[in-house]
Amino acid sequence: MPEHQTIEWKESWHDEFLEWICGYANAYGGTLYIGKNDNGDVVGLSDKDRKKLLESIPNKITDTMGIVADVNLRYENDLQYIEIIVDKYPSLISYHGKYFYRSGSTMRTITGKELDKAILKSQGRTWDGMPIPKLKVTDLRREAIDLLKEKAIRRGRLTEEETKVDDTILMENLHLIDEDGYLIRAAMLAFYKDPEKWVTGSYIKIGYFGDSDSDLRYQDEVHGSLIEQVDKTVNLVYTKYLKALIFYDGIQRVEQFMVHQDAFREILLNAIVHKDYSSCNSIQISVYEDKIYVWNDGQMPARLDSTDKLFMKHSSKPYNPKLAGVFLRVE
Repeated sequence: MPEHQTIEWKESWHDEFLEWICGYANAYGGTLYIGKNDNGDVVGLSDKDRKKLLESIPNKITDTMGIVADVNLRYENDLQYIEIIVDKYPSLISYHGKYFYRSGSTMRTITGKELDKAILKSQGRTWDGMPIPKLKVTDLRREAIDLLKEKAIRRGRLTEEETKVDDTILMENLHLIDEDGYLIRAAMLAFYKDPEKWVTGSYIKIGYFGDSDSDLRYQDEVHGSLIEQVDKTVNLVYTKYLKALIFYDGIQRVEQFMVHQDAFREILLNAIVHKDYSSCNSIQISVYEDKIYVWNDGQMPARLDSTDKLFMKHSSKPYNPKLAGVFLRVE
């Protein structure tokens, strides 16, 4: 059985369970048994109930949600019960105009921003892949595009020949133009001079607190295209916020920071690529004498719901895959 699929037992059928079935289809699938108690023991159904439910349940599921579930009659010790198996559906399923999500014993109605994300996911699209009709390639910042070319060539991610093309072709090759010819949000975030015009909070805030109990002493904000924000932020943190230990290797002066610059850069890139930009909150970096925090408004992938799983081998699923594709070329 697939991970996270729900199994539940009920002694009798009630039409409110149709909401559960909708929730199974929108989550990871599930199985509902009718004729079992809360311990999973078979209590059985009467012949009258069994015959009626075997006819009515499949029809109600199909009529109200447009999906098909396996409804089976099972036997145990001369007792009969019904098994309803619901698969996970790739498209979002509604029941009487509402969208439900059921995982384990938790049921919730999907609304607002969560509903928007679910609809995009069911269409095979992501937030950063949505088009911005009013944005043109000529609106993108020349310096940001040139920075991408320079870094991509230096890292061997693009050849010089691949960069010596029209900007529109370059954006198409980076998969930043949709099928209707519009630039998508990832292009705007990465290359537009002021992404905050389109997405509130698409900048980085840095604050220095000293020791753990102290108040904010000073702060900075880094604005502009995300491609340029990375270098600006790293340089600012390591020239203004972090103190280095100084020692000498022979006559050579060596500076050692509490966090290696490459490690911090990787943390920052992860914060940028996996941020939920629809939250309208900035990335926040808090620097102390002995530690540094990097926070973004994001969420873990559903299948990485524990720290143990995070440290195990797992597939890469960027929250913003189009934006991740841009930074893959330059970092």
